[in-house]
Amino acid sequence: MPLFTGTQQQYYNNSQSFTGNGSTTAFTLTFSPLPTLITDFKIFVNGSELNTSLYDGTPYNASTGVITFDTAPVNGASILVRQTNFSEQTGNYQFIGIDDIINNFIVSYVGEDKIIPKARRADIAFHAQRGIQELSYDTFKSIKAQEIEIPPSLTMKLPHDYVNYVKLAWKDSSGIEHIIYPTGKTSNPTAILQAENFDYNFDSDGSLLVAQNSDSLRDFINTAQTSASDPSDGLYDFMTDAGSRFGISPEHAQSNGVFYIDSARGTIHFSSDLNTKTIILKYISDSLGTDAEMIVHKFAEEAMYKYMAHAILSTRANVQEYIVARFKKEKFTAIRTAKLRLSNLKIEELSQVMRGKSKQIKH
Repeated sequence: MPLFTGTQQQYYNNSQSFTGNGSTTAFTLTFSPLPTLITDFKIFVNGSELNTSLYDGTPYNASTGVITFDTAPVNGASILVRQTNFSEQTGNYQFIGIDDIINNFIVSYVGEDKIIPKARRADIAFHAQRGIQELSYDTFKSIKAQEIEIPPSLTMKLPHDYVNYVKLAWKDSSGIEHIIYPTGKTSNPTAILQAENFDYNFDSDGSLLVAQNSDSLRDFINTAQTSASDPSDGLYDFMTDAGSRFGISPEHAQSNGVFYIDSARGTIHFSSDLNTKTIILKYISDSLGTDAEMIVHKFAEEAMYKYMAHAILSTRANVQEYIVARFKKEKFTAIRTAKLRLSNLKIEELSQVMRGKSKQIKH
């Protein structure tokens, strides 16, 4: 059974073709998944779109994928069904879903005369999700990106599946990304409300009263780079006030702006010179945010199986230590192989870069 389902036409154009013979009224769709409503696709006969709302009865059966015409299209008629409401599936062949990972693992590793005699599917699913999470950090291609225009509040919300950032940059009109560097000169602490004698204030339950927002971070981002477009003015004066005129750090010796991540509140704060600019956040995800995200690249499929086998065996009693050690070694070997495969090194690209490194710098 082939792994690729459907046809090339369905993959590239999200459409399926039929030819009428003058007598057939029912045509079966083979999309995967099948459309759920007749409004999810359009029907064209000899290039003319049909108004499906004028059909009598039930022209489409969502469970079988059968479209039924009131009258049979004439012999030789070209019938085209094109999806209009579908989820993009291009490029998905390089990945395998978590359900297939679990099923394949059960077939290969679990059962009589196999390395794991018996295991509950719930236990296997748990270790499969843990494997995806752990391998997402430094093995899988799990880097995502978001692009927004910074509002006047100079803040950006962290994505729901954010784990750590890879890079923040702002994009100019030419599409060039300019790296934004983090700042360690400020923070966003919780401000405790105090009385005139500086005693802490409490509510009726005895809990500390706190201010809604801290002013220290807002003041910093609004004044840190007042005139950052001119390094000899705003940024230079700021660094002079912050420390030493001649001890400026490289992270501040630029005019791209700065940012600070408030992990507790789930926001990113930017300096005022980035107001209204288009910001790009590239971040690492744990790949467990949604069901659709729990996929494994086929280059790392074997690493997943070895990770799951070692995880299950190492948490069981009465398993010989040499077996656990064997699968631990195989796990590290498979993960190392997956990293090499997913590193995507191309000799032609490396050669082109190294040619530039050989140029002499003239003084």
